[in-house]
Amino acid sequence: MRSAEYRVSTNDVAEDRPRLATRPKFHRDSICTIPFSKLLLLLWFIALFTFQATAQNAPPPPPPPPAPPAAPEPAPPGPLTEKQLENLVSRVALYPDPLLAQILTACTYGNEIPEAAAWADEHSNLKGEALANAIREDNLQWDPSVLALLPFPSVLDMMAKDPAWIEQLGNAVLVQRGEVMDAVQRLRKQARKYGYLQTNPYCNVIETDGYVEILPVNPAYIYVPYYDPFVVFGPPAPGFFVGGAIRWGPAVIITAGFFPFGWVHPYFLWGAHTIYFDRTPWSRVWVNRGYYVHPYAHPWVWRAGPRVEVHPGPHRR
Repeated sequence: MRSAEYRVSTNDVAEDRPRLATRPKFHRDSICTIPFSKLLLLLWFIALFTFQATAQNAPPPPPPPPAPPAAPEPAPPGPLTEKQLENLVSRVALYPDPLLAQILTACTYGNEIPEAAAWADEHSNLKGEALANAIREDNLQWDPSVLALLPFPSVLDMMAKDPAWIEQLGNAVLVQRGEVMDAVQRLRKQARKYGYLQTNPYCNVIETDGYVEILPVNPAYIYVPYYDPFVVFGPPAPGFFVGGAIRWGPAVIITAGFFPFGWVHPYFLWGAHTIYFDRTPWSRVWVNRGYYVHPYAHPWVWRAGPRVEVHPGPHRR
């Protein structure tokens, strides 16, 4: 009996199979059987491929704009004639050699002269070591050749009032140093020929190997001469007293505190067209003017930090 029921049940299942097999079944791939869906899928793949290809083949960003070209190095000024050089040096040609050496080198730092002249004027009450100490304590940043002129406010004032002259003279010192020194010698010989330039209580006038030197009687005492270039380099008028054509200012005492600024032994080697400080030739010329540092025997060392005003001058009180 059970066998018959089993068979019947089995037959019923078998009879039902075709009906179950004809029922629609959902498969995940059945969407592809719909033409519209296939088209959408195809378009999606095409768009994805196109995006990737575009991203891979996109041109690189443009390079940054080129840096502006560096400014060309200015050419040195053209050479001056003998007469032009004589006119340039005429107002200082009769200065004592040590002071003239400092002036010619300081002219090559003409942009520092006006501020240095103002400082010297404001501190004109300071002399000797007091002035040297003020220079250090105020941490002045100028070149030693400019610092060397701070004991001479009148000289710096003369230089600051004529910046065009200082620039032209400084350029000539850098480019035509030999010709500048020769111009000084021609003027000195003329002043000596006409009797204006003579040994006096302040300076010894010496001619050696054809070169006229003006040397302080005492190297620690420098006197600034005052004269009219239109007078002392030409023949005197009849009856003119040549002895009064050159006047001398008060002594400026150069103490040891000024040695770092080239005051140990500044001098000229006239025949070699060379300026010496501390027995070393001063070798600044046009091409190295931006980085030349003279090797002074007792170099001036600035403190870290800017200039300060520790010693206010009398005009500020």
